[in-house]
Amino acid sequence: MTTIAPYRAPQQAGQDGFWQLAHAEWTKFRTVRGWLIAAIFAMVLIDGLGLALVDAGGGVGGGCRASCAAAVPTGPSGEAVLDSFYYVRQPLSADGSLTVRVTSLTGEYQPQGGYVGPHTPSGLASKLVPWAKAGIVIQQSSKPGSAYAAMMVTGQHGVRMQYDYTGDIAGLPGQVSAASPRWLRLTRSGDTIIGYDSADGRHWIKVSSVQLPGLPKTVLAGMFATSPLYFQGNFPSYAQSGGGTSPSRATGVFDNVSLLGGRPGGAWTGEFVGSSERMDSMPGIGFHQAGGRFTITGTGDIAPIVGGGTNTNFVTGTIADHLVAVIFGLLVLAVIGAMFITTEYRRGMIRVTLTASPRRGRMLAAKAVVIGLVCFVLGLPTAALAVIAGSAISRSRGIYILPVSWLTQVQVIVGVAALLAVAAVLAMAVGTILRRSVVAVATVIVMFLVPYVLGDTSVLGSPALSEWMFRVTPVAAFAIQQSVPAYAQVAGQYGPPEYFALAPWAGLAVLCAYAAVALALATYLLRRRDA
Repeated sequence: MTTIAPYRAPQQAGQDGFWQLAHAEWTKFRTVRGWLIAAIFAMVLIDGLGLALVDAGGGVGGGCRASCAAAVPTGPSGEAVLDSFYYVRQPLSADGSLTVRVTSLTGEYQPQGGYVGPHTPSGLASKLVPWAKAGIVIQQSSKPGSAYAAMMVTGQHGVRMQYDYTGDIAGLPGQVSAASPRWLRLTRSGDTIIGYDSADGRHWIKVSSVQLPGLPKTVLAGMFATSPLYFQGNFPSYAQSGGGTSPSRATGVFDNVSLLGGRPGGAWTGEFVGSSERMDSMPGIGFHQAGGRFTITGTGDIAPIVGGGTNTNFVTGTIADHLVAVIFGLLVLAVIGAMFITTEYRRGMIRVTLTASPRRGRMLAAKAVVIGLVCFVLGLPTAALAVIAGSAISRSRGIYILPVSWLTQVQVIVGVAALLAVAAVLAMAVGTILRRSVVAVATVIVMFLVPYVLGDTSVLGSPALSEWMFRVTPVAAFAIQQSVPAYAQVAGQYGPPEYFALAPWAGLAVLCAYAAVALALATYLLRRRDA
């Protein structure tokens, strides 16, 4: 009997794993040169437009160069600060306390051209800015940026204890007046400063205790008054323009001043701390002492500088300023993502693809991995160039870039690359659902461009609606570009491009949720429908 051996192919059967499928999809992508060229063009567009805006930004300073950037003081934690106020103080040796009663806080501002309304004898318009401040402070020195702790009355936010520029704790509510004065006290014990307030000078309430590490034996203690820029018109508001800013001043009246731990019989000395261009032009800055009554008028602010420069006269920027063209690059990548699948439907190649890989969900996942990785890998150096080179060029133009940690820089760079990648995956899922190139491309453009424009402009006529565009639509992911914090105790225009409605990673999570839902729906329809 003759035994016939079974036929064995000279080559082993190829593997049909996920990564082999992903490699096949990558081969499809790179062989269509138009897609690769368009993806590279998107990166050039992001950096080209973004870095080109450096020259436009350099003009903001009106000829100001690196000397202006060098003048910006920094606080104990390295944040850029505005430290400008009128200070009446004495040395405080070792431990001690300062107690005062504040009986009045009034304010004025310089009106812009065309203003019609009541003026004070000084020619200023009467208005107490919400975050105008008058109170007492213990600080390391009178050098701008020094560590401090202060108790103060404010224009509209009651008594506050603020420290080291970013700390803010509420005390007694309500506005101060002769009929409703506020008593303030600060005590020092080593590096510990405790703030108290009282409505009658007898019953004291502890507001908070803070640590100021490294205080010298002798510090400064005294009274101060200051008032930040006054916002006119509808400025600032989220994603709206109009109006502007003017310098303002605040006047506080103090009595019942008691300093324990100072020099016996020491004289009170007044000085204007931290001069700045427009604020120096305010008239009447200084103090008057009549017996035990002090009247102090100051201008400026003791606060961190926020993005957009809306609370300072310094020319400032952020590390993300040159990422403004990301939306345009994203639209190009979204078109590529949609066409990555719709082209196969249009040419009938989808049947071949599904025949070679019957597991349709896995095929779609492979496409998502390929388009996502391509966009992420290209987006990473693109974002890094915009952040690093853009910041360097801005500094050379005299623009002070608000300092951030290296972790924040990584967040912005990696986050922008992830934003581009997830947007392309979402577009591919939309293309799978709609299957027609023109319809899918139009849909993804509308999906990103329309809410971006509505959220970044005043078209809707409502700041709240504009803000919601960056909360509930895919463009919420642009929050990943935010590099500087917002502060409740600092008035500013907290809207794009410096600020967004959600925290950075929360905004990106909204886009990821859209992509996940779209992919799930695309997988379901792909399995249910004929090719």
